[in-house]
Amino acid sequence: MSFVYLALAIIAEVIGTSALKASEGFTRLWPSVTVVVGYGVAFYLLALVLRTIPVGIAYAFWAGLGIVLVTLVGIVVYGEKPDLPALLGLAMIVGGVVVIQVFSSVSAH
Repeated sequence: MSFVYLALAIIAEVIGTSALKASEGFTRLWPSVTVVVGYGVAFYLLALVLRTIPVGIAYAFWAGLGIVLVTLVGIVVYGEKPDLPALLGLAMIVGGVVVIQVFSSVSAH
């Protein structure tokens, strides 16, 4: 169940981060509300995750997958275009998360 909570926490954080751009510096009400709710839900769920998954492992998934998903939102929603070095860096981040999940004895499989 911890990885389900972690996945939901990552999704909530991505929603909050994506809304942060749309809030235009917290000058738009509904995107600003979405930021606060998204981060609130994300941190609550992350706190639940940390009961069973080590903080370093949980944060590696949180940060790595969050970066990739926020980048995808940036491409689809905001028309941002990452260059080749950015894409290679993202691939390395995903690779790191996969290595942790598949090979680490610390990760909660």
